[in-house]
Amino acid sequence: MWNHDTPVRDTSRVSVANPVIRRMLTLCLVLFMVGCTDQLSVNRPYVLATATVGGAFYPIGVAMATISKSQLQPAHNVSLSAISSAGSLENVKLLRDNEAQFAIIQGVFAAWAWDGEGPIRNPQTEMRSVGAMWFNVEHFVLLTELVKDGTLSDFGTLQGERVVLGARNSGAEQTGRYILEQLGIDYESAMTFGYMGYEAAANAMQDGNVVGINVPAGAPASAITQAFAQLGDRITLLSFSQAELDTLNSRYPLWDWYEFPPGTYPNQTETLRSIASPNVLVVREDIPEEHVYLITKMIWENLGTMQDIHAATKDMRLDIALRGLAAPLHPGALRYYRERGLEIPEHLVLAESPVQLQNQSQDQ
Repeated sequence: MWNHDTPVRDTSRVSVANPVIRRMLTLCLVLFMVGCTDQLSVNRPYVLATATVGGAFYPIGVAMATISKSQLQPAHNVSLSAISSAGSLENVKLLRDNEAQFAIIQGVFAAWAWDGEGPIRNPQTEMRSVGAMWFNVEHFVLLTELVKDGTLSDFGTLQGERVVLGARNSGAEQTGRYILEQLGIDYESAMTFGYMGYEAAANAMQDGNVVGINVPAGAPASAITQAFAQLGDRITLLSFSQAELDTLNSRYPLWDWYEFPPGTYPNQTETLRSIASPNVLVVREDIPEEHVYLITKMIWENLGTMQDIHAATKDMRLDIALRGLAAPLHPGALRYYRERGLEIPEHLVLAESPVQLQNQSQDQ
């Protein structure tokens, strides 16, 4: 830092008169500024992109950030700061543009992003996996008076009715459209759409402005809780047939059955069934290995705390932490899973350098 007692005029005269000294002073100033920038970078939390309120992404992301600040910040200067977003599609962009360094996205978006398919035009080669988190459960809800067989095919019988699949360009909207398209439901000509977030969609259903909504979120989703509390048996949570599930998994084998025990939602007295796919925590490839290792370890060693905050995290288990991942694991996450003895699928391991392989053999 500048010493206020130093004569500025004398220093200037020396630097102008001696080009060598001038260059040395310039270099020192540059190094000083870089050092300050690095220190700011170390102390700045990594941004974790989640989704809108009303689902599980945001509250669970906030839980992760809170735990990181209490457990990692004091000793390692590593922490997360959770932000709300429009969901998976925006999160892929935020990650690409380095406006977020970590993001929670739906499993199908991870596959689209890595391959450059669906709504994502180019492969996102800077993306790496941290692990599969809780299940993203499809909550297709329809007015009971319009229900025929109780499966998603009932959406195909709607004519001119207004439904909500999610906010415009959100992950919910994109996956909702994908599911309907895969099942051959002509939603474009059969229905009209409202574009809104989860809680607004639940309110619109209560007000009679829409007849159906979809809330892909960890269960219990607060927006669905709100809808069932207000409407009771006037709405029905649709299931899927085995044929529908098989058709949906023909391109991306991500979905499986998911059961809601009685009492998951207000006025629910029987077990209900839908389908679910894993949500995935992803990270930029340029985040230091040690930092990703610490965050991965923090998540899996604090499941009890997260489960106290949101019930959806009760789906999380280390033995299925690699299920449904498309992008290769970040070296920090890979290191943690190897320490825990998980068998790592080949497609999740990038070609490793001789130094990494040597370190691995030494650890063993």
